[in-house]
Amino acid sequence: MARQVARQMTGFSAVIIENRPGAGSRIAVEATVRAKPDGLTGLVTPDFSLTLLPHLYRKLAYDPLKDLAPVAMCATSETALAVGPSVPAEIRTVKAFLQWAQTTPGQAMFASPSPGSTPHFTGVMLAQSAKAQLTHVAYKGGAQALQDLMGGQVPASFNPVGELLPQLASGKLRVLATSGSKRSPFMPDVPTFVDAGYRDVVVESWIGMFAPSGTPDAALDAMARSASDALRSKAVAEGFAKFGLSVAAPVTRQRMAAIVREDLARWSSVVKSSGFSIEE
Repeated sequence: MARQVARQMTGFSAVIIENRPGAGSRIAVEATVRAKPDGLTGLVTPDFSLTLLPHLYRKLAYDPLKDLAPVAMCATSETALAVGPSVPAEIRTVKAFLQWAQTTPGQAMFASPSPGSTPHFTGVMLAQSAKAQLTHVAYKGGAQALQDLMGGQVPASFNPVGELLPQLASGKLRVLATSGSKRSPFMPDVPTFVDAGYRDVVVESWIGMFAPSGTPDAALDAMARSASDALRSKAVAEGFAKFGLSVAAPVTRQRMAAIVREDLARWSSVVKSSGFSIEE
């Protein structure tokens, strides 16, 4: 996704993408925080590294509110609940799945691409909203989770919509609901959790661009203008769509900072009530 944007950014002689994977995006965030705040280094990251991880680690090498400066909101996406062949074919709603899972020994569980991720806690949020007991089964990546889902090893999985799209043609999966405030443009026939009666389950993930704290406003404004130009490109919109991502509605840097604060606060109670943490 970052490459899609970089190819369309204006005002820079070159934009180099350096992948820094690992540790749930923390390596990339930490590298950005340590970088010189000269307007030449930016970060493209999913929201959970800034809004969920601070609640999961007792020691985190960055403060998302103090160590990073918002630049631009790039993309948004939803999480979807899908069930596989181990779930009876007649089960087509979230309510029916939960009733079946609670009364079928060994089936009250759901997979997610990784522990501490947005899909993980979307599942937790649903369980809390429905007052249901569901066991989380963490995987190392969405591909492995979906492989076991389609193989019947787990009954259900929460994944980003983009991870599920390539698998729908197999006919082995049924998507029961998506987590947005409105239906996903990539799955318009699938109800939201709100449609299904779970009003508290609204999770709209985002991917944002940030810079090290202390970067001059003029440099931040230049980065934001360049990113904004790129995000208006038809090529970027089409590229995002291949991954199940929508171009984010433009917001000011101030509003973006507020979104980080709001999401950080919102996830606090969900994580705390789940009792989940990551020890390192």
